[in-house]
Amino acid sequence: MFGAEAALVLVLAIPFAASLTAAFLRPHARNLAATLGVAAMAASLAIVIALSGLITADAPLAFTAPWSPSLGLQFSLRVDGFSWMFLILVCGIGLMVSVYARYYMSPADPVPRFYSLLLAFAGSMIGLALSGDVIQLIIFWEMTSILSFLLIGYWHHGAAAREGARTALTVTSAGGLCLLAGLLLIAQIAGSTDLDAILASGDAIRASPTYLPTLVLVLLGAFSKSAQVPFHFWLPQAMAAPTPVSAYLHSATMVKAGVFLLVVLWPVLSGTEAWFWIVTSAGIITLALGAFLAMFQNDLKGALAYSTISHLGLITFLLGLNSPLACVAAIFHIANHAIFKASLFMAAGAVDHETGTRDLRRLRGLVRYMPVTTALAAIAAGAMAGVPLLNGFLSKEMFFEETLAARRGLAIDVAPTTLAVVAAAFSVVYSLRFVAGAFFGPAPDDLPRRPHEPPVWMVAPIALLALICVLVGVLPGATIGPFLHRAAGSVLGDSVPAFTLAVWHGFTPALAMSLVALGSGATLYVVFRRRLLAMRRPPFQRINAKLVFDHILQFVSDTLPAWAERRFPEGRLQPQLMLILVATLAAAALALGGAHLGHTDAAVSSIDPAFAILWTIGGACALAGAAAAKFHRLAALILVAGAGLISCISFVWLSAPDLATTQLLVEVVTTILLLLGLRWLPPRIRIDEPRPLLIKLRRWRDALIALLAGLGMAGLAYAVMTHPVDDSISEFFLARAYVEGGGHNVVNVILVDFRGFDTFGEITVLAIVALSVFALLRRFRPSQESLTPPAQRRVQDAMDEERQERGRGHTAAEYLRVPGLIIQLMVPVILLFAVHLFLRGHDLPGGGFSAGLTAAVALILLYMANGVRWVEGRVRVAPVRWIALGLLTALGTGVGSWAFGYPFLTSFSTYLDFGPLGRMPAATAMLFDLGVLILVVGATTLILTAIAHQSLRRPRSQPSPTDRELSPGDP
Repeated sequence: MFGAEAALVLVLAIPFAASLTAAFLRPHARNLAATLGVAAMAASLAIVIALSGLITADAPLAFTAPWSPSLGLQFSLRVDGFSWMFLILVCGIGLMVSVYARYYMSPADPVPRFYSLLLAFAGSMIGLALSGDVIQLIIFWEMTSILSFLLIGYWHHGAAAREGARTALTVTSAGGLCLLAGLLLIAQIAGSTDLDAILASGDAIRASPTYLPTLVLVLLGAFSKSAQVPFHFWLPQAMAAPTPVSAYLHSATMVKAGVFLLVVLWPVLSGTEAWFWIVTSAGIITLALGAFLAMFQNDLKGALAYSTISHLGLITFLLGLNSPLACVAAIFHIANHAIFKASLFMAAGAVDHETGTRDLRRLRGLVRYMPVTTALAAIAAGAMAGVPLLNGFLSKEMFFEETLAARRGLAIDVAPTTLAVVAAAFSVVYSLRFVAGAFFGPAPDDLPRRPHEPPVWMVAPIALLALICVLVGVLPGATIGPFLHRAAGSVLGDSVPAFTLAVWHGFTPALAMSLVALGSGATLYVVFRRRLLAMRRPPFQRINAKLVFDHILQFVSDTLPAWAERRFPEGRLQPQLMLILVATLAAAALALGGAHLGHTDAAVSSIDPAFAILWTIGGACALAGAAAAKFHRLAALILVAGAGLISCISFVWLSAPDLATTQLLVEVVTTILLLLGLRWLPPRIRIDEPRPLLIKLRRWRDALIALLAGLGMAGLAYAVMTHPVDDSISEFFLARAYVEGGGHNVVNVILVDFRGFDTFGEITVLAIVALSVFALLRRFRPSQESLTPPAQRRVQDAMDEERQERGRGHTAAEYLRVPGLIIQLMVPVILLFAVHLFLRGHDLPGGGFSAGLTAAVALILLYMANGVRWVEGRVRVAPVRWIALGLLTALGTGVGSWAFGYPFLTSFSTYLDFGPLGRMPAATAMLFDLGVLILVVGATTLILTAIAHQSLRRPRSQPSPTDRELSPGDP
């Protein structure tokens, strides 16, 4: 992999690598984080610029690496003229925002975390633009949703930030699910997930009977991402993010992802009546509504947010016209809008940074204190309003031309044209409000801070973007013209229409519409500017999609659970679990109705009496544990552990030592953790009164349901074991475990090689579970009765006090010193055994999972024998970092195979000569197994310490500001 292919990988890898580096910087390493962010975005931009000469109109520049060949998936990067232009916007504006953020963000903020999230977000957008496979595209699509959630909620101490982040994530993630379904349908029709193959199958996709549902699903994903009506409400709420985030999100990244996808899929989905009516309707409504609401916003960022909605509607409307020239105009406006909107947001942030407010009712006359910022903001706002000799004027004139050309001879043709002019006039109004309202007029007298020009490097990005607005507006053919032709050619192919970018095309109807919009907008502003300032809230504020969204959330989160609680008022888990089990049994009965379980000709092996006795003991333990769980939790736990031990012995009996080892270790760890958790449960109260008939009937009902569930699982297991198999999969793994996996332990080779991707998913789930337990217990405070020592402990304490008074005998704590010392001496032995299990795992029973559990057992024993304070005073435990390191090690092992042209997680095995020790086997799968080991230790330890720290806290009834709370960086 050399040259252009390596460049594509570097463009994607650099932001993520820088993001990971920034995440490990000190919280106040502000300058270092900013330097890292600027350097990363500058490097990516330089590589993208260098790729310009390698991109042709014939075929995109591509790099592919095997991902999962058996599923037809590959890691694919491609860049054509349009995606190159989009990458320039993502990287270029990302660079400007990175420079700007260094001076905008407060030193009190954790700036490295900000740059880490910002760089990861930029990397996700780069991955989205470069994706050559639709499955890969949807992964990066969802990554942008998650990272935008974190960026919008960066100042999470504010309720507005949390609400805005939650709303954005909910809306865009729901749209992402729809998009996933739509892209899977497209891939099914085209017969491939490869984007180039899909783009070549436009006729087949449009002719498919599933075209309409496919189109609707894709549009739902794109509309929700690009804030089209009725999904527009999340975008203004995202203004709670820091201004650099808003500038980046609104200009070149998040909200542009939807229209970017519509442009990419334009050759596949456009050209039909359904496309025309759905897309143009959504676009023109969004254009007009966004412009109308923007006029009434008194917050500078709020006005820009609604203007973004309006301009996204303009782009969407153009894409819906089924006209190649309209598609060109949409691509042109994507670039123009990104440039002037980023400049405007940074200007608004500069005003807020220097004055302490963004409220137009308090701002005025800032030209006296900020003349440079005023000039730059005026240029960018003029471009947004469509003033001649600025870039926004050119694309808006093309918009008017295509609106006129799209007439179909229908009575409703006048509506889009009228709405286009009206929305353009509204854009003049909110642009004038932005500039004249904040920068002109009498001197301000009610500002939190005395205004002045921001630092030079905070103004420089605004100035550069404003300069581009002027250059493109004055010299469009020489500046953006060649790139726009290449971008249009990559999307439209041979159907690229002839078009010319020029400042003057003569006096045309489109120019007349522009002049009418400019004049009427200026008149509206002069007449209504005072009323706009005096208006407390925009018209029709009570009738909006946000209220509908809130009502839906309230129904799902409050109304529906409240109804379920009233319908099933039991406060215990048992009735709820019963309903779940009954529903599962009903679903299984429907699915298996009429099916024949098992085969009568299957051979049945003889039953060994010793094995039967073993399972009889296990069954008795399970039944006794269920019976004892009502009032004897400790006894129930011991009996259940006994049943688990019988399972371990069964695995040994059936020649499955790997499963036996893992099961035994899991039983040890879970039993100890459950034992620690029993302390915090409320006490059981035994009722000795005779049980009424109703309670007895309920018990028989529960027993019957449990019996049916057990028989169902037994029947299903019998059906699986007796099902005839033509080609045994075990033969496949037995024949290839050593030849292709380099190991004699077939089970471990399957886990870390053949099914390594599944294992990676499982350890990711384990990490999520551990972090969830940590989050639940982080602020948990035990009740007072949980901290009260039990009667046996109180008697023991009294006896200890009596012994101390008499000066004879030893206390219980003194008796525990010997076991504690023994455990301390055993810890190195246990850790050595864990290393032994890990090193032998590829050829003999063992492996990373077993070794990780063994190491975790050593730490658990230390905690139990010596207490939390003793352990953490001597051992630095950082389980969250262990979890992160384990995931990165496993992921890095998988990605490393790409460097040699092999699919993800492909293993390489060889033998290494260690001199006197002889030749020893070595496989890259051991590195993946090492990641599993590290993560298992971290996840188990995190759960352990989360439980153990409860003993250091005061009960809920006695809150104290000095209570120590567990934080992600703590043990």
